[in-house]
Amino acid sequence: MSEEKTIKKDVPIKPGMTVRVHEKIKEKNAKGEEKERTQIFEGIVLAHKHNKEIGNTITVRKIASGVGVEKIFPLNSPSITQIKPVKQAAVKRAKLDYLRKSKKKLTEVKI
Repeated sequence: MSEEKTIKKDVPIKPGMTVRVHEKIKEKNAKGEEKERTQIFEGIVLAHKHNKEIGNTITVRKIASGVGVEKIFPLNSPSITQIKPVKQAAVKRAKLDYLRKSKKKLTEVKI
């Protein structure tokens, strides 16, 4: 196989971190022409799975119009161009599933 798979190691992503994920999206307009744009998804990282494997993923959650929205991003996908950390919250767990049910605020820690 001549195809190389690279793991993005720019920033260590941890649960409790608020991140901005820049993702390339292809759309078709009314004329049928394909356009590519970058969409930004900002939210809290609930989990980081398969840490050093090729298929590692992060689960990011945000509240949009009072509704919780979660997305699972494969970190080695070519559609993800950039992941920027915004802030880090102090957490004591690796999986933050309790944030789905409660409206508890996390304490912030500077990066």
